[in-house]
Amino acid sequence: MMDAETKKSVAARLKRVEGQIAALHRMVGQDEQCVDTLLQISAAQGALGKIGQIILGSHIETCVQDAFDHGSAADRERAVNELMDVFARYSRIGAR
Repeated sequence: MMDAETKKSVAARLKRVEGQIAALHRMVGQDEQCVDTLLQISAAQGALGKIGQIILGSHIETCVQDAFDHGSAADRERAVNELMDVFARYSRIGAR
């Protein structure tokens, strides 16, 4: 679980991403320059990537740490497997 400060930070960043996506909708509707639209897409992707990093860090600091501090061997293995899956998915996101 995320602490209150992390939730507040993530919520603020998500609001900015919502604004970036709304700008993309306007840009497409108004036939803005392709390069400008691509730059806005890149900015939104970067912002989402940062949000993912924050949430992943929080997950490691809370859920994964708890599994290692208080969990069984199966809990620790599950936590590691979940992280490996997340890392694999993140590596594919940038490759598309």
